[in-house]
Amino acid sequence: MKELEVAQQAARIGGEIVAKYFRDGVEIRSKDAHNLVTDADVESEKAIVECIRDHFPDHEVLGEEGHEADISAEHLWIIDPLDGTTNFAHKIPHFAVSIAYFHNGRPEVGVIWNPIRDDLYIAARGQGATHNGQSVQVGSETEFKDVLIGVGFYYDRGIVMECTLAAVKEFFEQQIHGIRRFGTASLDLCNVGCGLVGAFFEFELSPWDFAAGQLFVEEAGGQITTCQGDRLPIEKSSVLASNGHLHEKTLAITKRHYEMTK
Repeated sequence: MKELEVAQQAARIGGEIVAKYFRDGVEIRSKDAHNLVTDADVESEKAIVECIRDHFPDHEVLGEEGHEADISAEHLWIIDPLDGTTNFAHKIPHFAVSIAYFHNGRPEVGVIWNPIRDDLYIAARGQGATHNGQSVQVGSETEFKDVLIGVGFYYDRGIVMECTLAAVKEFFEQQIHGIRRFGTASLDLCNVGCGLVGAFFEFELSPWDFAAGQLFVEEAGGQITTCQGDRLPIEKSSVLASNGHLHEKTLAITKRHYEMTK
């Protein structure tokens, strides 16, 4: 499948740029409060888009760093050139390049690569999900008492943060093993697909944060929706991913607290 080959090639190109900046240092700027951007993000996205358009000049590309697109297009690429910029800026080697290809509004290819750890996650519709070439599956746990729960915080430090913390409190009350917050949504979704956490939720994410990870979770046998249980849109949204067995139980908590953000 040519789109899968190009997605991997583009991820490598973008990731090598990000890795170079991580080693050599980079200027950090702010889009707004708590939302950082670096030259690594911008240069990586430019190179990724050039790679995609070299092969598919007529395809639409939606990217975090300024590339807008017609999201209703038949062929749509959704890219995050550096997911986890805050980790990157603080020299924490937990970030990734995330690339997804959608056909008629449905994800067909997802590639996520952490170039520092050389962790490569790949999903293609109907072909399963792999981590560094090995097939992966979500966990089989059916009870909260047997799992970790992943969580993400959007840049909002007001009501969204307060409702997220309230949801975290309720999850702890269910006797889960613990909460994990790693700061890179694409890799958080891969953790669900690999069976490391039973579920992950975040009350506000952009499509480039979850587009590739969405397919990874599905192809690994999991379930992913909004925090209200709806199908994920190609726009800013809440996200809930799980091993499937825990989805309804998790949804009961996220839905209640997410509604308080409105």
